[in-house]
Amino acid sequence: MPTITIRTPELPVPRRRAVALRLTRWLTAQGVQAGHVVVRFEPTEESTVFSGGMPVEALPYEGNADSSGPRHASVTCCVGPDRDDAFRDGLARCVTEALGADARTPFCYLEFRPTSPADVYLGAGEGLRRADGTDVGPTAPAAV
Repeated sequence: MPTITIRTPELPVPRRRAVALRLTRWLTAQGVQAGHVVVRFEPTEESTVFSGGMPVEALPYEGNADSSGPRHASVTCCVGPDRDDAFRDGLARCVTEALGADARTPFCYLEFRPTSPADVYLGAGEGLRRADGTDVGPTAPAAV
């Protein structure tokens, strides 16, 4: 269940959707079921990301020709520990291309976190199950 968290300055909804679709299409081409792909966007406010003690907004920025690339991006990809270097390299390229990050982007950080499906829990109606298919049982009622 690949989960990709993208932190950038606010992106418009059509742009987020385009990025999510591109990533989902790439992952399905690698054999991942589309319904198992999770792409999460977390907008970052000014002066909340620093590099070398400086807010990334202070880094030199020439802008992107099509104005669609972010000024900065931090991306975390949680993928199965069995994914090899070719998969991670391809996904990293796909993420940066989908975002429009290029040589003019002053800060783009991408990290992979190997995550076992046994460590991912999903709520499903009355039950809770792990991504590896193991049933955990009924979910506990919310505390009041």
